Amino acid sequence: MRTVNAGKLIDQTAASSSSTAVAARRSAQRRKHAILLGRVVLFVLVIGGWQLTTALGILDPFFFGSPSGIVARLWDWMQHGTAYGSLWEQIWVTLEESLLGFAAGVASGVLLGVLLGESQFLAEVVGPYIKIVNALPRIVLGSVLVMWLGLGMPSKVVLAAILVFFVVFFNAFQGVRSVDRNLVANSRILGASRLQIVWHVIFPSAMTWIIASLHVALGFSIIGAIVGEFLGAQRGLGLVIATAQNTFDANGVFGAMLIIGIVALSAEALMAILEKRLLSWQPPSSHDGDVPGV
Repeated sequence: MRTVNAGKLIDQTAASSSSTAVAARRSAQRRKHAILLGRVVLFVLVIGGWQLTTALGILDPFFFGSPSGIVARLWDWMQHGTAYGSLWEQIWVTLEESLLGFAAGVASGVLLGVLLGESQFLAEVVGPYIKIVNALPRIVLGSVLVMWLGLGMPSKVVLAAILVFFVVFFNAFQGVRSVDRNLVANSRILGASRLQIVWHVIFPSAMTWIIASLHVALGFSIIGAIVGEFLGAQRGLGLVIATAQNTFDANGVFGAMLIIGIVALSAEALMAILEKRLLSWQPPSSHDGDVPGV
């Protein structure tokens, strides 16, 4: 009798767990549908309202542009190119500058962040100078780099790398300082060298901080490339925006901005995939999805 009752209890528990899991999946599915619907409604309200107000003359399309005008400008660029060549060439130039700047900024930021995070002496010596450079306006840095390196790609890559560096550096530095010192002490007791401790204990522990900074750094790399092109360039989306602004082509400005937004969202999606791969060893967070677009 006790065995039969125990079996019934197990079956009831399993059935309850199964129904709870099904209810949770349905709730998550409904939430996804609600989010998608909300995004579509918001898009229709903004774009539809923009088009309607310009069509009725409430907003002057000469200064504010219009969605239909933006689509027409983009179609013209795709068919006939921009004043500086093919539209795809401008996109590729900006993307290449951003990726090179991103790679250089991440590598230098992680390296220096871990190094200064491990060495209190170096942190106190170099820290004030890093803060001074970080306080400089980026427009000023971009202008100086254009004077030093010219209108070509190097000045844009360096500016993008500088913007990325500070974001990654401060996160890597704080991540190293936040490592559990008991883990470091236990590793030393077990005979690990300082390099082994950094590679196997400190760096993995700080990885969460570093990965979190990459989402912001990726956007900053694109901003750095665009700002550099805006200040002076031979090709790129920033130059297209600057030319459209100088000719009062509002549709051209918004069209180029739309392209930049699409590129940024695509890169962010790839970064999210990379983050899941690099942090697959961590347990899933209950706050996943709190950040818009993630």
